[in-house]
Amino acid sequence: MARREVRLAYTMLAPTFLIVLAIVLWPLLANFWISAKPVQLGDLRPATLVANERLRGDLSAPGDAATLEIRLRNSSRNDPIRDAAVSDVLPTGLIVTSADERCVISGQNLTCDLGEVAGGFRDRIRIELEATVDYFEAGQNVKDTKPVTTGTAENVLTSFEFTLDNFRRIFESPEFWHVLRVSFYYTIFGTVGALVLGLFGAQLLNTVFPGRGVLRGLFLFPYVAPVIAVAFTWVVLLDPFSGTLNSILQQMGVISGPINFFGQRSVELSFFGLTFNFPVALTTVIIFEAWRYFPLAFLFILARMQSISTDMYEAAEIDGATPLQQFWYISLPQLVGILAVLFLLRFIWTFNKFDDIFLLTGGAAGTRTLTVDVYEQAFALSNLGAGAAVAVIVFVVLLTFSILFFAFSPKDEV
Repeated sequence: MARREVRLAYTMLAPTFLIVLAIVLWPLLANFWISAKPVQLGDLRPATLVANERLRGDLSAPGDAATLEIRLRNSSRNDPIRDAAVSDVLPTGLIVTSADERCVISGQNLTCDLGEVAGGFRDRIRIELEATVDYFEAGQNVKDTKPVTTGTAENVLTSFEFTLDNFRRIFESPEFWHVLRVSFYYTIFGTVGALVLGLFGAQLLNTVFPGRGVLRGLFLFPYVAPVIAVAFTWVVLLDPFSGTLNSILQQMGVISGPINFFGQRSVELSFFGLTFNFPVALTTVIIFEAWRYFPLAFLFILARMQSISTDMYEAAEIDGATPLQQFWYISLPQLVGILAVLFLLRFIWTFNKFDDIFLLTGGAAGTRTLTVDVYEQAFALSNLGAGAAVAVIVFVVLLTFSILFFAFSPKDEV
């Protein structure tokens, strides 16, 4: 009976498993497949023979002659087409007086066998025609029927030829390692910043005071607002020429000239005798990331705080513990588990983040991350194989991080 129930359960869940596998695994496997192929954006469609028909001459009376010209070209500049052919149906009443040697006329059917055509192939087929009375009585036109092309071409996407050239070029590029460092810098500091702000907000709004419900709703605004709206607002506020922040800082005498927060790569700073280049644009993007996504951490942490028994705080207060000691020795150990989960989720989401950086800087001024590099490689440079290879690297990095995290992540105190 137990085995039957197990089989029945698996049978009922089979459609769900198949749907999940199709949604999750199919794009992932397709990405791995494309990453091992030298695929350009133009290779999404296999090479095809394109035909364009044109009539040169005027057929206005019986006995008039004209030339039917069929222009042919290979849509690909590199891939050949095997068994290429073009066929057409001539209108009734047109007599073929001369035809290309590659063409065969059978009644009104025209068939031209081209054999194998190379990449970038261009040619013209000319058919000499003469009109008869039947042509005008039928009221037909040469362009009433369009030529049909046939042929076989290899599709690089479906072939079983694989290469690691995409990965080799990526790892040999010095720019890739810089982008990887920027990705980790952006992800780690953006994640930690969001968690710290969320923890601070949750601690602040965990106490009872008038208007607490309104403040809790306002704290959610950065997360629920459309990203394009808040990104545009930040760009306007931090504009070096008309931005509000630059104007306030200059009037207060904090800065002597405007700062291009989203366009300046770095500025040289001295601290205790040490001089280093401070990444301006990247830091601004990280601050935006922490501000926009701290409400998620705020909600989870606040919910966990409200589940902690107040008896522990009352006992600690009787023993003379300060608010800081209560937070450090009571609240924080209870929040370790939820903070760990939030760090994992925010790390994955931030590492995969594309829209924020693309809207704020477009990946310029030292803010180019791996996800932006995927877009640049695949669509700006039309190299889908390289873009897919970078996406595979992103997957491997996140998978490795997740495995290590689950192995060593801390748990809540019971």
